[in-house]
Amino acid sequence: MSRVPAFLSAAEVEEHLCSSSLLIPPLETALANFSSGPEGGVMQPVRTVVPVTKHRGYLGVMPAYSAAEDALTTKLVTFYEDRGITSVVPSHQATVLLFEPSNGTLLAVMDGNVITAKRTAAVSAIATKFLKPPSSEVLCILGAGVQAYSHYEIFTEQFSFKEVRIWNRTKANAEKFADTVQGEVRVCSSVQEAVAGADVIITVTLATEPILFGEWVKPGAHINAVGASRPDWRELDDELMKEAVLYVDSQEAALKESGDVLLSGAEIFAELGEVIKGVKPAHCEKTTVFKSLGMAVEDTVAAKLIYDSWSSGK
Repeated sequence: MSRVPAFLSAAEVEEHLCSSSLLIPPLETALANFSSGPEGGVMQPVRTVVPVTKHRGYLGVMPAYSAAEDALTTKLVTFYEDRGITSVVPSHQATVLLFEPSNGTLLAVMDGNVITAKRTAAVSAIATKFLKPPSSEVLCILGAGVQAYSHYEIFTEQFSFKEVRIWNRTKANAEKFADTVQGEVRVCSSVQEAVAGADVIITVTLATEPILFGEWVKPGAHINAVGASRPDWRELDDELMKEAVLYVDSQEAALKESGDVLLSGAEIFAELGEVIKGVKPAHCEKTTVFKSLGMAVEDTVAAKLIYDSWSSGK
């Protein structure tokens, strides 16, 4: 008799992954294993992206196997441009499938939106732990969407900032963010105002042209660049990309998918996993950029953790 897979809604995923901080230890291990090559036991290709040209959309397929967790997953994610602020349909939608690696049986179908938001924020927090200036007091978030909320949650859990600022192209969304989250957040009217003197900057926007310019960034600041996941999209200008020490999650993916990397001609210094392993230094005394594109193995780690928690509670 075939096994009926579990179906976990967004609420159930949230219940079993109550804090993004739970992901930090296994994600650090997964990132280090990925950067170890085949002996690290992480098997994942660069994501396949299918354009839905008639509707200005994309379908991404992200499979991975992690030997450390003995976990096999694939994520299906759609992204549609120009949803508009009044659309009830989110720009990104995702589903994660978890398989039994010994025989290929489908174990679970999970809402992937919560997984994506929380694992992305957790990886940014890992990068920030290694790369932020020693005395970091001001956090700036550019963007006020789902990723802004997930990043704020884990960054205020993991770090002690004296001031948090936010900017969004639609100011009302930034004001809503400030009114919704716990803790005081200063809403800024421009990117330049928001980033002035900031120690850590997170860019989680839908920008296709640079919005953050090197001349505005405090020397020694750390930037987590999370948006602009297409080869012709940008969030950061050439000056910032070329003058900062550039870290990525996957060098192969960055050289295929990141407009910030490709169009600036910036040189990649290291993968984050290499820093975690200690084979490449964390230049926290310099201006640093972590270009996050998101990797399938991050979804694998999160899905396995959620499924194990769900299974134990049945």
